[in-house]
Order: sequence, then C-alpha cells, then structure tokens
Amino acid sequence: MESDRSELRWGVEQRLEFIEFRLFWEGHVNRSDLMDQFGVSVNQASTDLNRYIGFAPDNMVYDKSARTYVRGSGFKPQFLEPDASRYLAQLRSMADGILDREDSWIADLPPYASAPTPVRGVNPVRLRSVVGAIRRSEAIEVKYQSLSSPEPRWRWIAPHAIAFDGFRWHARAFCQTDENFKDFLLSRILDIRGSRESDISAENDRDWHLEVTLEVGPHPDLSETQAKVIALDYAMRGGKAKIKVRRALLYYALRRLGLDTHPGARKPQDQQIVLLNRDVVHLQDGSSAR
Repeated sequence: MESDRSELRWGVEQRLEFIEFRLFWEGHVNRSDLMDQFGVSVNQASTDLNRYIGFAPDNMVYDKSARTYVRGSGFKPQFLEPDASRYLAQLRSMADGILDREDSWIADLPPYASAPTPVRGVNPVRLRSVVGAIRRSEAIEVKYQSLSSPEPRWRWIAPHAIAFDGFRWHARAFCQTDENFKDFLLSRILDIRGSRESDISAENDRDWHLEVTLEVGPHPDLSETQAKVIALDYAMRGGKAKIKVRRALLYYALRRLGLDTHPGARKPQDQQIVLLNRDVVHLQDGSSAR
C-alpha cells in the first residue's frame, strides 16, 4: 500500500480526514458514511477505507458483528489534530442555523443548545460593498448612525479589515472626517453611495497591527479548590493564562471577559478571573474612555 501522503489529491486527503474524524469522535465509520458525505461510489469508498488502513493500520479494525470499522486500541491521528473547539464550533453553528446538518461531519449529534445572540441587522449588499472596498483598497462614502450624533451623517471611510467583538461585527477603517482609524458597526451603515481610490495604508493602523497580552488568573478570593477549577477552565499554567489580542480590540476583549471593572465590583464566584497585568494593559489601552 502506498504510504506517501505528498502524492494524495486534495479530495482523497479530505476523505481520509473524514474517516479519521469519524473514528475519533464517533468510534466507527463505514462505506455508507463516505458515500453519503461525498457522493462517491461503493468502490471508491472501499478504496478510501483500504487506503486509510495502509497509512494507519492500527487505527481501525473491522467489526464483523457490527459490520463496520471501529476505532483501534492503538489509534493515533495521522491526518488531523483532534480539536474540541472545532467540534463545539460545529454544534454552535448548527444551533445558530449557520451550518446545515448535512454539511457537518458529526454523525451522532448530542442534544445541544446555545444562549441566544441578538440578530444584528447587517445588510448583505452593504457588507459586499465594504468587503469589496477592502479588497480594492478603496474608500467608500457611507451614511453612518453613531450614538454620539442624533442624526446619521455621510462620511468617507477607507476600510481595511472586518472585526468581531464577540457580539457585533465592525469594519476597521480610516475615517476621513475624524482623520483617524476607528471601528464602524456594520449594522449602523445605513447606505453607501460612492467609492474612490484611497491612498490610506492599513500599515498605518498601529492599533490593528500591535498586540497586547492579557495575563489572567483566578480571583484571589476564591477557595483553593475553586481556583483550580477556574485554572482548568482557562487552561492556565502556573496560575495564569496569556491571551493575545489586537490593541484595536482590547476594549472589547476586556469588556467581554469582565475585566473592564475593578475585581471587587462583583462576587469572586461571578468575576472568577482577574487581570494580573492591569497596569501594563491600561497603559496600552487608548480606548478606556470610549
């Protein structure tokens, strides 16, 4: 059996990854799984299973009673690195209606649900215009409603990136009215009426390109056992975890993690984590008054 992965075509390697995904997460895989997921023939599905055995003979064995291949006791991933976050992201995407059931590689779905997120009214045509301006390095004239103004205003912006703050989508752009780089909520762009060439370089957006490292640890008023649980939640090592964030998104990250207030403002069981390098972070946070 050929065992040189470098000669595999993309479609073949994807099917081998699928076999491994099913073995790891479901514990079994068979020809019909491949046929249903990729629309291949019986012969092709059999070839893929045999090819996988050639690469990883200890990873699966045929169970005659169940008439399927099951995960071997010596299973070691060869084609993908099992990732809990990707598995859970698939569940959430299906819960949010973003991913169709048939597009997921998960066969036996566990019961799942997610806390509702308010729908943000991002207009697809305006989003297309923003993305197009980013691709072409153009400026666009937008009608934008900010909370600092009672009425929407027309202004020219030169967008260079899209950002998500955990709840809302933004365009990161140079505002030619205020002459600085700012975040513009996509849902507050009410209209777009023109575009033109822009000589604004995204490289000049220092806050976008610079990173800040947040060092977080368990709240000091938690019990030793509680602190150990929080350390596990955040994969802490040596009592702290490091979280890198673009300086442009620092304000949102601090707010989302509950680190934008003094640690004594809430009960330790509610706050759970504290910012260990608060002085360093606040020196770099130019948005604290936003």
